[in-house]
Amino acid sequence: MQTVIFIGIFGALGCLCRYYLSGWVYDIVGRAFPYGTFAVNIIGAFLIGLIMEFSLRSTLVSPQLRVGLTIGFLGGLTTFSTFSYETFRLLEDGELLIASVNVLTSVLVCLVFTWLGIAAARYI
Repeated sequence: MQTVIFIGIFGALGCLCRYYLSGWVYDIVGRAFPYGTFAVNIIGAFLIGLIMEFSLRSTLVSPQLRVGLTIGFLGGLTTFSTFSYETFRLLEDGELLIASVNVLTSVLVCLVFTWLGIAAARYI
């Protein structure tokens, strides 16, 4: 039951962080490119690498907390569905280049940031 509570609490926090962080990014740089979604997904990629690597190598993070942080918080923070929708809308609007850049940079940059998170956890 503790795991379910962690998922719920951290999931709500992740959703709120996504809402405020992506909104803040859009306020700063505009909406010509899905920067807000890009930002939360990059942050989430880094954090999942960091959390998983650290928690699997250490006893400081319980399995319940790890699940709460990854499934709950990061599940609420990151968003593949918004990424898909925004990319689809770009394609529908004839913005093939921007849609392609969104897909390629999102996948590649998120992989790099996951690796950076893992590397950071190994350094700790």
